[in-house]
Amino acid sequence: MQYSKQPWARRFFVTLMLVLSVAVLGACGNTTSVFSTDTGSESELSTARVPWDYKIVEATVGDLVGSDMTILPDNDLLPNDGNYATGDKIWILQFMDAELTTDENQKNEVRLSSWTTLKSYPDQASAEKDLAELKVSVTTDVDLVGVYKTEYQDKTRNFAVLELPTGNRIKQPIDDTRYAALEKAKTATVVLEEVHDFADYDLAFAKFRGWAK
Repeated sequence: MQYSKQPWARRFFVTLMLVLSVAVLGACGNTTSVFSTDTGSESELSTARVPWDYKIVEATVGDLVGSDMTILPDNDLLPNDGNYATGDKIWILQFMDAELTTDENQKNEVRLSSWTTLKSYPDQASAEKDLAELKVSVTTDVDLVGVYKTEYQDKTRNFAVLELPTGNRIKQPIDDTRYAALEKAKTATVVLEEVHDFADYDLAFAKFRGWAK
């Protein structure tokens, strides 16, 4: 599987422009979120579909249907490019995308799709090679919107708000030491995961994966 290697910033810019273009067109809507942080009026929301996650799974070839095959146990239909027989053990690549709704305060609502089977492999190593190119770890500096404290059940909680290269903002709990280190900072060094679109590699979505230091 070959991909064109582009600078990660360019790939993030492509996704950001997608989000902005959707906002200009007014493609807004109501969704039910599993990760809702806030809601705004319908006119203030922008929605985009972004790549969210991949996984590889060992599976079994089921029925052969013409030049296709079913994949057990879910009976997903794939081209039988590897000339597999019923009962063969193979590996498959599965994909999940997300409908990302962002309000005027950059607060996000995410609706995840179900897993979709994309491709089959004769062995685990081949599947892992593609997976490593579709989910890429990057260490970089991102904008720090700010840090703040809250009180909950007589305990103080600290949070940092970050703006990722794709334009979406996230908040993360932090301890007192990191709060002091970030209190006057403008940026923070973090580990991101680039999740690339299978059909269009230049389209990627950034996900926070931890603090780099």
